[in-house]
Amino acid sequence: QVQLVESGGGLVQPGGSLRLSCAASGFTFSSYVMYWYRQAPGKERELVAGISEGGYNTDYADSVKGRFAISRDNAKNTMYLQMNSLKPEDTAVYYCHTKRAGTSFWGQGTQVSVSS
Repeated sequence: QVQLVESGGGLVQPGGSLRLSCAASGFTFSSYVMYWYRQAPGKERELVAGISEGGYNTDYADSVKGRFAISRDNAKNTMYLQMNSLKPEDTAVYYCHTKRAGTSFWGQGTQVSVSS
């Protein structure tokens, strides 16, 4: 079955960096577009970044452009999100997401907290 497992979250000071990972299994990872979403307390889940199957095309929410970088290693079935210059408003649970045969799959999420 499809499994997505996020890791790498934590507490960081404003201006700091974190790298999130999403380990995928149960499907042919290299054949699917992958996404990072986030959900802050009291807010709707929002798209942060997406990456094409081969990793050559990426897209970002305006709020993270120039600070976050999405990447993937298809040999390791893993997607990453490098987050730099973190701001308090980046505080959220970050989720890994993909769609397969019309069905959405989500990881359990990893908490990112940005605070001094």
